Amino acid sequence: MIPRYNRPLIQSIWSDENKFKIWTEIECLIAEKLSELGEIPNKAAEDIRKKAKFNIDEIKEIEKETKHDVVAYINNVSTYIGENSKYFHFGVTSSDIIDTGFSYQLKQTAEIITEQLKKLINNLKQKSVEHKYTFMIGRSHGVHAEQISFGLKMGSFYFEFLRNLKRLEIAKEEISICSISGPVGTYNSIDPRIEEHVAKKLNLKTEDISTQVIPRDRHAFYFSTLGIIASSIERLVIEIRHLQRTEILEVEEFFSSGQKGSSAMPHKRNPILSENLTGLARYIRSATVPTMENIALWHERDISHSSVERILAPDINIAMDFALNRLSNIIENLIVYPENMEKNLNSLGGLHKSQDILKALIKKGLSRQEAYLTVQSLCTKAWNTKEKFIELLLKDNKINEFLSEKEIKKLLTNDDIKDSIDWIYKNKFKI
Repeated sequence: MIPRYNRPLIQSIWSDENKFKIWTEIECLIAEKLSELGEIPNKAAEDIRKKAKFNIDEIKEIEKETKHDVVAYINNVSTYIGENSKYFHFGVTSSDIIDTGFSYQLKQTAEIITEQLKKLINNLKQKSVEHKYTFMIGRSHGVHAEQISFGLKMGSFYFEFLRNLKRLEIAKEEISICSISGPVGTYNSIDPRIEEHVAKKLNLKTEDISTQVIPRDRHAFYFSTLGIIASSIERLVIEIRHLQRTEILEVEEFFSSGQKGSSAMPHKRNPILSENLTGLARYIRSATVPTMENIALWHERDISHSSVERILAPDINIAMDFALNRLSNIIENLIVYPENMEKNLNSLGGLHKSQDILKALIKKGLSRQEAYLTVQSLCTKAWNTKEKFIELLLKDNKINEFLSEKEIKKLLTNDDIKDSIDWIYKNKFKI
C-alpha cells in the first residue's frame, strides 16, 4: 500500500518482519510439541526455541536461488540453529506454516479494524443522540419527501455499522484457523496433536478438513465482509457529499486552518475526505471477486491463489483500516447547520406534509382517490408557481369545505414528529 493510506500499526502486521516472526513462532511450537511427543530430542526443541532467528535480507538472497520463499526461510533460520536444524520444519509442508501464519495476520488485522469500527459506531451514536430533534427534510429519489431528524439519519448508519461489527466478528472467527496437517491434509507426516497444540497457543481453531491449504471459502467470506463494510462507508460519505452541496449545505466536513480547496478558486471548500472514501470503498470491494475466484483450486491445491493474496490481503486490510479511521474523524468533526436544515424543510411552505392533508381529508369523508387528486393538484401548483403550499391550502375552496384554517396550520406543524422519534429512540436505541 502506498504511504498515503498506510497507518503504522496495521502496516507492521503485514511487514516481512511480522510474517517471519509468526512463522518462527509456529515452527517453535511445532518443535515444542514434537519433543513432548518424543518424536524429536528435547535438546532439538530447546535449540530451535532459543536459536531460531532470521535475516530478511539473507532470505531474499537465498530465494533468488531456491525460487521458493519458505525454503529460503528454512535455510536461513537453520544457519542460526546449527546441528539440530534438521528437526526444524519437521514433518510439515510449506502451507502449514504459510496458511496458519496468514490466518494469524488476518486475525491481528481484524482486531484492529474492529476497534476502528467501534470508534466509528460510538461517534455515530453521539451524533444521533445530539441531533435527535434537529429536524430536516427527508429525500427520496433526491426529491423532498417527508420530515425526519438528522439524528435519525445518523441513527440509521449507527445500526448499519453495528451490523457490520457483528459481521466482522463472525468473519474473524471464520478466518482464525490453524491448519498443520501435512502435504495433502491427511496428517500422514504430522501428528494431529501438533495442530491442536499450535492452535491453542495462537488462540486459533483447527480446520475441519484441509487439503494442502485452508479452504479459501473462509478468506472469501472475510474479504466479502470487508466489501460490505466498504459499501456502508460509501453510503454514508455519499450522504455527506450530497448534504454539503452549496444549494443544500446542511452539513460540512471540517475545513482546517490553512487548508485549500482549489488551486484556482479560493472560495472552494470541497468534501474531499468523503470523496476519497468513495474511491477507497470501490478499491476495497474490488477484492471480493478475486478472493471468491480463489476458492476453486485444482485438486488438493495449486498456487493460483497465492499472487492474489500477496497483493490484495495487505493492501485491502490497510485501506479498510485507513478508511474507517478517516470516516470516524469526519463524523466526530462534522459541522451541522440546523438553520439550513430548517430553511430547506420549510422552503416549499409545508409541501412535505401533503400526506397529512391527504389523511385528514379522507377522515373528513372524501374518498382516497378524490382526496389524492385534490391535494396533488395543489402540490403541482406549488411546484410550478413556487407559491407556498400552505397559502394554496388556505385559499382553496375544496380544502376549506373540510378543513379549517386552524386545522390546516396544525397539520403543517413540524413538531408532530417528536412522538414517533421518541418511540424509535426508546425502542431501538433503548434510551
